[in-house]
Amino acid sequence: MQAPHATLPSLKRKRRQPSLTLQALLGFTIMFHVALLEPEIPPNTGNIIRLCVATGAALHIIGRAGFPIGERTVRRAAVDYWDEISLYRHATLEEFEASRDTGRIFCFTAHAASRYTDVSYQAGDGLLFGCESKGLPHSVVARYGKRALCIPMPTGKVRSLKLANAVSVVLYEALRQVNGW
Repeated sequence: MQAPHATLPSLKRKRRQPSLTLQALLGFTIMFHVALLEPEIPPNTGNIIRLCVATGAALHIIGRAGFPIGERTVRRAAVDYWDEISLYRHATLEEFEASRDTGRIFCFTAHAASRYTDVSYQAGDGLLFGCESKGLPHSVVARYGKRALCIPMPTGKVRSLKLANAVSVVLYEALRQVNGW
């Protein structure tokens, strides 16, 4: 696992690292780990960066993204939160899985039988999402078995939700459960 910001290009202004001292003083720890397997659309990833900063989640980019992580459209969607994101890069899904010493990993797909609300989330859990055009490979969904979950789409009129929306729905449900909101 690479350290946060290890592969981000330098930006025009000087960037500072997230303040671990401030996080420690406030009792802040990373509660959830959002993982994107080969994301393809820069604004989705930028919006997920903003979401992770807002919620205190870490973001893991797995495999080859379909765009340079520092691309202008990603930065625009993430606004000026680059300094605050805990961003990790992993070459493979196996590398991401090996980096997880605590917490479970749940994967999200439109083809799972169990709903995302059917589980009790715990601090440290990983939330794994596939790329926008194909979702997660069937082999990954099969490997996770009962930890493969879906977000119901009652009308059946759409194939899937936008990636950033799906991450938002799941992450806030996990936070709601853990924080007792």
